[in-house]
Formats: sequence, C-alpha cells, structure tokens
Amino acid sequence: MNHYLALLRGINVGGNNIIKMANLKLCFESLGLNNVQTYIQSGNVIFQSDDNDIAELTQKIESGLSNLFNYKSKIVLITRNQMEKVVDKAPKGFGEEPEQFRYDVLFLKAPLTATEAMNGLSVRDGVDQAYQGDNVIYFSRLISKAGQSYLNKIIKLGIYKSMTVRNWNTTTKLYSMMKL
Repeated sequence: MNHYLALLRGINVGGNNIIKMANLKLCFESLGLNNVQTYIQSGNVIFQSDDNDIAELTQKIESGLSNLFNYKSKIVLITRNQMEKVVDKAPKGFGEEPEQFRYDVLFLKAPLTATEAMNGLSVRDGVDQAYQGDNVIYFSRLISKAGQSYLNKIIKLGIYKSMTVRNWNTTTKLYSMMKL
C-alpha cells in the first residue's frame, strides 16, 4: 500500500468551510481509502491506498469532498517519499530558531512549479527568507517583524490558489505520522 498525505486548503478558517475531522475521516473511508488519520483541524489527512495514479486519486478525493461537504478548493496530495524529501532537504538551519523565526512550508499543487512560485513571491529584506525546494517553498520570517512579512500578502497573489501552507512543526509531525 502507498502512504499519502492530503492537504486541504482553507478549511475551518475564519468560520469558512467548516468540516469536522471525524466527518472528514469518514469521507475518505467512504472513498475506499485505508488507515485514515486526521491531524489537527486544518485539513491534514494521512491514508493508504493501492492507487498509484496521483492525478486520478486527487480527482477522486476532490469530487468526494465536493459532493459531501460542498468543498470547492483543490487539495495537495503528497506521497510519503515526497514528504521525506520535504523534511530531509529543508535548508540548513530551517526550523532551528523557533524563538526568533516562524517557519512555514508552502506546498504547491501542479501545475504550479517551485520556480514559478519563487518568481511570484516577494521577500522583505531583514524579515523574510524564502528557499526553493522540490514542489515546495520554505519560508521563514522574523517573529519580531512578522507583521511586516510579505507572506501576509500572499493571499492576494494568483498563485495562492495553487498552494497551501503548513508550519514547520506540523510538517515534521505529519511526516512522522506517515512513517508509522
């Protein structure tokens, strides 16, 4: 069986797209997916499937979410091997100074590439740092100047609809859950 992580965009945020995790788990199980687990309320679903076709599996999940919850956003679907690369290939020192920096991973949905995302992002000198990874962008910002971060403006960019953001702690926790 293949291990997958589905990252949903914009659920349970600001009173929009409210989906209970128990119902989300049932939705995935009703699609024939196995060993389904959710993590926190932001739309992180770990599961197993015999399906190898990521595009087909993504479509199946998006259709199921739309039918059951009227959820219209797209998901980002990641294999365990891809998640391992996200964690193992993080920039040197990324996540190591949580008292000074906030660390986020911007997971990209194809066809958006990391190069296109980097070209569309702005960073504020002395506040932000962005690094290109494999289908992700690693983004850190100085906590003391977080209000000045350009990451706050990302929702206004057209590319934002093709990405979802998770903090570094959530990212590493999800990977550890996928390894079990």
